[in-house]
Amino acid sequence: MPLMRSWVESANAPDTEFPLNNLPYGSFYDDPEDLPHCGVAIGDMILDLTQMEEDQVLDVPEEMEMVFFSGVWNEFMAMGPAVWDAFRTLLVEMLREGAADAAVYRDYLVPQADVEMALPFVVAEYTDFYAGKHHATNVGTMFRGAENALPPNWLSIPIGYNGRASSVVVSGTDVRRPWGQLKAPDQDLPVFAPCKRFDIELEMGAIVGVPSDGPVTVQEADDMIFGYVLVNDWSARDIQAWEYQPLGPFQAKATATSISPWIVTKAALEPFRCNTPERERELLPYLQEPGPMLYDIPLSVAIQPENGEKTVLSRTNYKEMYYSSAQQLAHHTTAGSPMNVGDLLGSGTISGVTKDERGSLLEISWGGKEPIELPGGQTRNFIEDGDTLTLSGAAAGDGYRIGFGDCVGKVIAALDDPYKRD
Repeated sequence: MPLMRSWVESANAPDTEFPLNNLPYGSFYDDPEDLPHCGVAIGDMILDLTQMEEDQVLDVPEEMEMVFFSGVWNEFMAMGPAVWDAFRTLLVEMLREGAADAAVYRDYLVPQADVEMALPFVVAEYTDFYAGKHHATNVGTMFRGAENALPPNWLSIPIGYNGRASSVVVSGTDVRRPWGQLKAPDQDLPVFAPCKRFDIELEMGAIVGVPSDGPVTVQEADDMIFGYVLVNDWSARDIQAWEYQPLGPFQAKATATSISPWIVTKAALEPFRCNTPERERELLPYLQEPGPMLYDIPLSVAIQPENGEKTVLSRTNYKEMYYSSAQQLAHHTTAGSPMNVGDLLGSGTISGVTKDERGSLLEISWGGKEPIELPGGQTRNFIEDGDTLTLSGAAAGDGYRIGFGDCVGKVIAALDDPYKRD
């Protein structure tokens, strides 16, 4: 599919992440003292749906009236795929080149540069997976040796853990370095101190738009997914090393989970579908995919020290994943646990084969043994206070790009004493 041209001129620029082909959904503050508004990114502008709804400019069915009043997308998501598709068709007609009422809609455009973004949906629950084979192999090799890199179950099951929905924050939110129990290899007992090995994980996040009650197939799971965001699963590696046995990550993953500000729909990503890799072990029937369930989306990680130069550390691609989000969601339902509108599923760290395709500093610095050289003579093993990490991603179409907006977070210093009371 080629570029679809819009009367919003910036949407036709070859370098924009938000052409008419995309139309991602987000929430923004038009007035910091007011509730957020729902909006659609188009070029460097936002179409303010909440204001259009209030002014009765949106020509939608009766059941969709006031669906954007809350400023988040949960109510719209719950309406299901037929409504999603119909509304996207309406938006394309409103914003296409030559649209009859363009002069009316122009009054509802807000410059992206003038607003503050908000979480686009209320996160019901959050699950993070460990579904990238290259990442799992790298981490396993570091800690268990190459011969035992992957756990025995890894090629049969998408491994995951239940995280904290309350930890999810929108891009641009500062992340404070956590305190926790740390135990050095030469110590008998742990100490309570600020994390010294703070890290990121480059992931994609799938958002559940249709609830379930009982097991679903992989195809049904794919139909349930509303859209995707970039995810930075901030990770305290030294806290994790001490706590993770026998039940896995806990406080090491509870500091923050940053997401990009725009939800990119499956419809926008449809031209970029691709297959998961060839299986080394046949999956059980309930996990087998009926068609392509991954997406070809180039991704990158960049770091910028305070008052320093921004440097790209890694470039990889979402198609490197071993398990798709649809497989993860289908597996999540097997025990009968209902899935809710607004559930977020993190893909797991996305890494490629080579060093410059690794999605975490743990891998890039190989556990701190191979320091990362930055411009100006600085080096990094893990993240230092003042560092800003930026995750980016955009699929490349025929003369256009489908982007998510950057997922940005700056690490600020740990509290001097988290238990000090005035």
